[in-house]
Amino acid sequence: MKFSFKNDYSEGCHPNILQALVQYNLEQQAGYGEDQYSLQAKKLIKERIKKTNSEVYLVSGGTQANLIVISSILRPYQCVISAAPGHILNNETGAIEATGHKVLSIDTEDGKLRPSDILPVLENHSNIPHQVMPKLVYISNSTELGTVYLADELQELSDFCREKNLYLFMDGARLGHGLTSEISDLTLEKVAELTDVFYLGGTKNGALIGEAIVINNPELQPDFAFNIKQKGALLAKGRLLGIQFMELMKNDLYFDLARHANNQAMKIKNALKEKGAQFLSDTYTNQIFPIISHEMIDILSEGFEFYVWKKIDEQSSAIRLITSWNTGDEAVERFIEIIKKEFQ
Repeated sequence: MKFSFKNDYSEGCHPNILQALVQYNLEQQAGYGEDQYSLQAKKLIKERIKKTNSEVYLVSGGTQANLIVISSILRPYQCVISAAPGHILNNETGAIEATGHKVLSIDTEDGKLRPSDILPVLENHSNIPHQVMPKLVYISNSTELGTVYLADELQELSDFCREKNLYLFMDGARLGHGLTSEISDLTLEKVAELTDVFYLGGTKNGALIGEAIVINNPELQPDFAFNIKQKGALLAKGRLLGIQFMELMKNDLYFDLARHANNQAMKIKNALKEKGAQFLSDTYTNQIFPIISHEMIDILSEGFEFYVWKKIDEQSSAIRLITSWNTGDEAVERFIEIIKKEFQ
């Protein structure tokens, strides 16, 4: 059977979560997120970000989180700014546009946005009221290219957004991986300080399903629960999400799982670098994008699954390899062994 490096949600969930789901299975609890586990999970998240006035909401998936947050924040004539690789642009079937909000795309080499990228967009959308109004900046950390925001980069972006009266929303589907990257100097507390809204992704970091939306801007908190219900995201058995995030936030499990995934990816990255491989982007998270020959792709495909991400030329393409919280040493060592033996 082939080992999959296609994504970080191929496995079910961490055993601690599964054990807790069984342990508390027969206990009666209130519905719709009012169960004791959801309340405890939210409490743990607030303690971790050191912002008791933030509000936390649990939903089942990343697209759902993006859709609910963006559609609830924006007025009908307002739009979103996103880097071109952004998930809302490429992997959500036009979910944001379906709510009536345009997504403005910016090409960047590393998938990150900077004030210098955004300013021309604002200048080109100043013909009010004849054009949509840019109001929200959407970023991911780690990005869809595996890159991460450093503390000073996020600070600069946050300052710019506040100066220009823009909301800053961080997609945190892989936030654990971004924060535990070996080059990251960003903390969860700092993310909460510098964003209006962000979310902690569980689906891609050891949970069965689930994302924790954290609303830091008090102006955006009132009536948010109505949006969750209206979009079909308010689970009657909210305990399913609460138990998972309660377990993930205990004893830093969330960050330990992300760190493991990053470390496994870096082993593969270093082995490829030793053989002289080039990369589409310089990443330090659980996503890497080596550029390899089509012949090598065929060899690796015999034992592993991965995405061919981008054709470089007639001889080579960039592939995407993703490791997970459960990627073991055996698969990584087997992959590296082939690299050492066959890579040219």
